[in-house]
Amino acid sequence: MQAILIVLFFKHLVVNDQMRRPQNAHRSFFPFGNPFRIIAAKSSQLSPRLVSLLIVFEENLAERLKKLNPENKDDVLSLTWMKSAMEALCETHTDVKTLITDLELPVTDWNEKWIDVYLDISVKLLDICIAFSSEITRLNQGHLLLYCGLHNLESNTSERYMRACSSLDKWRHHISLKNPRVQNVFTILHRLVESIDLPKVKNSAKGKVLMRAMYGVKVETMFVCSILAAAFSVSSKNLLDLEIPDTVLWSQAYSALQSNVNGRIKDMSSDERFTMLKELDSVDALVKKVSPMIQDGLEPTEEETIQNSISELKKASEELSRGLDFLSKEVDGFFKIVLTGRDALLCNLRANANVTDPMVGHNVEEQAVK
Repeated sequence: MQAILIVLFFKHLVVNDQMRRPQNAHRSFFPFGNPFRIIAAKSSQLSPRLVSLLIVFEENLAERLKKLNPENKDDVLSLTWMKSAMEALCETHTDVKTLITDLELPVTDWNEKWIDVYLDISVKLLDICIAFSSEITRLNQGHLLLYCGLHNLESNTSERYMRACSSLDKWRHHISLKNPRVQNVFTILHRLVESIDLPKVKNSAKGKVLMRAMYGVKVETMFVCSILAAAFSVSSKNLLDLEIPDTVLWSQAYSALQSNVNGRIKDMSSDERFTMLKELDSVDALVKKVSPMIQDGLEPTEEETIQNSISELKKASEELSRGLDFLSKEVDGFFKIVLTGRDALLCNLRANANVTDPMVGHNVEEQAVK
């Protein structure tokens, strides 16, 4: 009965699509591509239930990617957008966990190659999370210099203004420094790209669904991490530009998102004055505006102007600090999702066989605190 209902549903979509489109059009019947074009082994076709599980997973992924595509190009590389991107990534990784449960595929039945792929990817993702956390911590440390500068600006004495100037100069120097951990993220991502092709799955319909879902997770993960790495490193030269087969239901949504976001970042990076992060750029512009005003000494007529600029700087610095805190929580949440997933897999496998863990000698929790 379930198979009949699914066939009737898709037949209804085909008829409606044929009625709507011109006779000479050559488009797919389905907006995301034909869902029956699943990577299937000759000896193992997918059941209607497995097709349904995969369609639900991929359509949810497509919707998340659509929501990440900003209508306003200026929102690209804002901390708000980056937080939303990490949040979407956490949701997709959670969906994979749910899918594994729904597939009723015990990890003891996983192919050894699948396990190797999962463990290898997860250790790389943990390293990326550590790099991002270290950069957010570094920016927050720089925020202390901003706070000191703003505190000294509350008094309009020449001495306090000079101290404020010194703090603001130190802040600008601090944010101009490069974080080697973030630079290393691109190396990790390009290694993941080299292994993006999925292991061939033979004689396992459930395995096919699992590997195709993991492909979607991997692509979304690499894209989001590539954007954050570009923002933190103030460089667009290593942005990933992936070609996705149109057989996956989220192909169009991903291609549109990648084209829009990568294009905007490349445009922004051509401006040498830009600092990539929208909130960071706003603070930097105000610091450049305030510093000369307080260095040269104030005329009575300039008092109102400088106070307005200081108020703007204070507001912008608070927005930056708040945005970094929100993003930090999402990165930490993603780290925990990846780590708990690894732990669950390894615990199940250790109960049945010896497993070589690439994390041995790699104290992730300790590094995450640093």
